Amino acid sequence: MLSQKTIDIVKSTAPVLEVKGTEITSVFYKNMFSAHPELLNIFNHVNQKKGRQQTALANTVYAAAQNIDKLEALLPTVKQIAHKHRSLGIKPEHYPIVGEHLLGAIKEVLGDAATDEIIEAWADAYGVIAGVFIDVEEQMYVEAEQKEAGFRDFKPFVVAKKVKESDVITSFYLKPQDGGEVPNFNPGQYISVRVTIPGQKNTHIRQYSLSSAYNEEYFRISVKKEAEFDPNGIVSTFLHDEVEEGSAIEVSAPAGDFYLNEENTEGKVALISGGVGITPMMSMLETIAAATPKRPAAFIHASKNEGVQAFRSDIDDIMDGLENGSACYILEKPENVSSCHFSGYVTKEILSTYVDSDTECYVCGPAPFMKAVIMTLKEIGLPEDKINFEFFGPAMDLSSVDEKEKVRS
Repeated sequence: MLSQKTIDIVKSTAPVLEVKGTEITSVFYKNMFSAHPELLNIFNHVNQKKGRQQTALANTVYAAAQNIDKLEALLPTVKQIAHKHRSLGIKPEHYPIVGEHLLGAIKEVLGDAATDEIIEAWADAYGVIAGVFIDVEEQMYVEAEQKEAGFRDFKPFVVAKKVKESDVITSFYLKPQDGGEVPNFNPGQYISVRVTIPGQKNTHIRQYSLSSAYNEEYFRISVKKEAEFDPNGIVSTFLHDEVEEGSAIEVSAPAGDFYLNEENTEGKVALISGGVGITPMMSMLETIAAATPKRPAAFIHASKNEGVQAFRSDIDDIMDGLENGSACYILEKPENVSSCHFSGYVTKEILSTYVDSDTECYVCGPAPFMKAVIMTLKEIGLPEDKINFEFFGPAMDLSSVDEKEKVRS
C-alpha cells in the first residue's frame, strides 16, 4: 500500500508529466537501450523512430499518476498493454530495468525540480504499478500455457503454405514444427512473429492479426508488404521475399483484447475495415459463418483499388452462406466503377445503410480511417460500448490523428 503522502506527491506532479511526458520517455528509451542493447530484440524499432512508443508510454505514465489512488480504473488499459507484453515475451526481470531508467529520465529532464522526495515517491508508485502488470501478465502466461495445445513463450512454426491475396497482401499458413495442434483463440486476436533477418543485429518482432477462424491445424496471418524504404517494411519485406513454404519462424500464443463477442448470437454486427485492417475481420466473418450463420452481418471494406483489395472472392462466398449477410466494397480510385458499391471514402450515408444504434461494430484500419469511421458512427447514434476498434501498434489518442489518410492498401 502507498502512503497518503506518496499518493499526494505523485498526483501533484502528474500535470508536469502531461507537459514533459514524451520528452521524459524519449530520454528513458535512449538511456535504457544504451545500457541494455539486448532489449532491442524485444521492442519495435520502428515505433521508436516514429515516436509512437514514447507517446504511448507517456500517456500510460500520466494516467497512472492521475489514478494512483484508484488503480482499478486503469485495469482495462493494463490488460490491453499486458496482452502486448505477453506476446512480446516481457518478463518480471525487465521491470526493475524499466523502473531504474524511467526514474533516471524524470530526474534528467526535470533537473532540480525532481527532488529526492519526489523521486522516492515515484519509485514507490512504480513498484506498485509494476507489480500490477507483472501479476496480470503472469496470469496471461499461465492461461496461454494451460490451454489445450497451448504454450508459454515463442514456439517454432513452419510455413505450410504461402498464398498471394492481392498485389500487396500475402497469407502465411503456419503449422507447429513439432507436428502438434494450435491453441484456440478469439476471432480478432493476433500473434507475434519473431524473425532473424540476415544483416540485422537484432531480432525483430511484429504482431499480425490471425486472418482465419480457428482450426486446430494452423494459424493464418495475412501480411501487407510495406515499401522497402519504409523502416516498417523490414519484416514484411523479409516475409514476402525471403520466407517460403518450409521456412521456420517463431510464433507467440494468440493475444489481444479486440475480438468478436461470440455470446451475442443474434444481434446485428458490422465489420468495418480499411486496407490491411481486413485481416482480423476475416477471422470474425468466418467465425460468424461457421457458428451463427443466421446473425445479421455487414462486411464493409475500403481500399485504394481493385489490385490491393484482398479476399474479395472469399467474402462473396461466405456471404452466400449467410442468411442475412451483406458486403459493401468502397474503392478510393477504382479502375472500373462497376467493381465496387461506392467510390471515394467511407461516408455517413454509406454507414447509415448498414448500421443503426443497435449494431455492434468492429473497426480496424489506419488510424485516420478509424478516426473518421468512429466519429461517423457516433454521429449516427451508436453508443461507445457498441464501437470496438484496434490500432496496429501502440495505442493512440484518436483526437490527435491527422485525417489526411483515409485508407491504406
